[in-house]
Amino acid sequence: MKEAIDFLSTKNPVFQEIIDKYGLPPIPKRPQGFETLVLLILEQQVSIDSAKATFLKIKAYTTCNPETMAMLSDEEFRVLGVSRQKTKYIKILADAVLNKELDIESLAVKSAKQVREELIKLKGIGNWTIDIYLMFCLQEPDLIPLGDIAVVNTIKELLNIHDKNEMEIHAQQWSPYRSYATYLLWHYYLNKRNRKITY
Repeated sequence: MKEAIDFLSTKNPVFQEIIDKYGLPPIPKRPQGFETLVLLILEQQVSIDSAKATFLKIKAYTTCNPETMAMLSDEEFRVLGVSRQKTKYIKILADAVLNKELDIESLAVKSAKQVREELIKLKGIGNWTIDIYLMFCLQEPDLIPLGDIAVVNTIKELLNIHDKNEMEIHAQQWSPYRSYATYLLWHYYLNKRNRKITY
């Protein structure tokens, strides 16, 4: 991490300022696999905490694997707190695994580009979900998820850049450590709001 932070600090002193104020950011890690993809679907457009609560309800109720998720009724999902749309996405994911259209284990040996091409085919899995899976599960070092509202708001606040295309162009100078830049931006966002989350 030191190499990444030294590099980023030479690109913009704001990164060192974040560390001086709030310490080093946590590096989020999650296990690879079906369960994490289900959790990421649940996390779309809601807080991590509320998604995790729903995820834990599912796990308390049954096993979170493709076979079970494909069999659960829409009514059961509803009782567990999963929206109709996300129920559909989870079932699409489960079916893709069961039909051998998606081999989740093989993603670990593929490039970020190949992982994106495979996952984007599934309705309900967009670029944000893929970015987070790549960063948290496959430890991809060079991604900036501009579909993430906390990242976008922090760039607006700290760098006064308000257009997403401009953000993307600006962030190119942080390559090959854009993921680490993201962890620092999240770290600032959460600490500034006195929020703690466990990835």
